[in-house]
Amino acid sequence: MEPFPKIYFIQKLQSLFHPERFQGWGKKKKYFEGWYFKVVNADATRAFAFIPGIAMDNNGQAQAFIQVLDGMKKTAVYHRFDSSLFHPARNRFHVEIENNFFNSNAIRLSLPDAHGELTFTGNTPWSKRFYSPGIMGPYTFAPFMECYHGIVSMDHSIQGSLCIKGETINMDGGRGYIEKDWGHSFPSAYIWMQSNHFSVPGISLKSSVANIPWMGSSFVGFIAGLSLHGKIIPFTTYNGTKLLKCFADQEQVDIVLRNKKYTLELHAKRDHATALASPISGMMDGRIEESMTAEIHFSLTETQTRNTIVQDYSHRAAIEVAGNVDSILLISNQLQ
Repeated sequence: MEPFPKIYFIQKLQSLFHPERFQGWGKKKKYFEGWYFKVVNADATRAFAFIPGIAMDNNGQAQAFIQVLDGMKKTAVYHRFDSSLFHPARNRFHVEIENNFFNSNAIRLSLPDAHGELTFTGNTPWSKRFYSPGIMGPYTFAPFMECYHGIVSMDHSIQGSLCIKGETINMDGGRGYIEKDWGHSFPSAYIWMQSNHFSVPGISLKSSVANIPWMGSSFVGFIAGLSLHGKIIPFTTYNGTKLLKCFADQEQVDIVLRNKKYTLELHAKRDHATALASPISGMMDGRIEESMTAEIHFSLTETQTRNTIVQDYSHRAAIEVAGNVDSILLISNQLQ
């Protein structure tokens, strides 16, 4: 099977510096790539995640997929497609799967239980530099990592409507978020949280901490960002930030990140979660659980003066706690 046409090295290089685009050119086995579109309506009474992607096992058997997560009803549906129906654009982020399409500015759904079209405006992408093309910074260029990560938009406005299982939902004035992952497996353990529904519009938060296997060993990495009215304040492994606290149990998650300029404190309350398919050695045979009705309280302070810059609360946060997080917590405790 030849799921994708052969392309020149320049095509891969162009994609490398645009993480939002399809990265899997020429991949034939043990590979996955998926995008995560979170959409919440204006009064935050309905929340959905749409996850399109491609997956290939060790033998080269491939499938395309679209997952639909209903955050309020706590249900998830996995739609499987023949891999020949997966069509990524070469020079921009645009993915088509049969009659569905996904890009930075719009999605169109044509599924048995979900259809409609949404448009996005006012996108807030992660800043790009030649040596740091996305949220992973220089780790973008690190070889042999199990999973790479990208941010397409931290926050944007939504227009349009959806019909989910016969129910029409007006999404005008809602808020959205887009990220992606690619590689062959998710990290062995990780904590991920995100929200752009705080009391003050224009605030968006994303944080993840993971135990990352790499070249026969592993390390704890973290990537977090707080977007304040379009300006993103990063807290990452590679920009001098320290992980001061990382705690998780069945009820809550606490994370504290600090660099020379800012300190970010996160306290989250978990809620009942929904099972989603996740990649193991390329195929979507694993299971993770995500809640879209969790709570997050954050505070951003100046590290030197400890003056509070902003603090806020969200009751429409998404949270995943996956794998054996004890490995993360042990290292975090050693750092304190």
